[in-house]
Amino acid sequence: MTAPVPDAVDELVCSARGCRADATWGVLWNNPRLHTAERRKVWLACDEHREHLRQYLEVRGFLQDVVPVADLERAAP
Repeated sequence: MTAPVPDAVDELVCSARGCRADATWGVLWNNPRLHTAERRKVWLACDEHREHLRQYLEVRGFLQDVVPVADLERAAP
């Protein structure tokens, strides 16, 4: 089995609705009904929205991890 790898990210802007702040966190998640076990989708979060996005995914059983954006792979331009 392949180790989980987060999707590459483009613009480092918070994923919270209406927020345009710089993202400092990657909230990694996976919906097992839609994604393979090794897939990790990424929502980006600023410090203010990190906990809200984490809780939203955790309640649904989708949360996998929260990591600093420096640990995420950047998408090719």
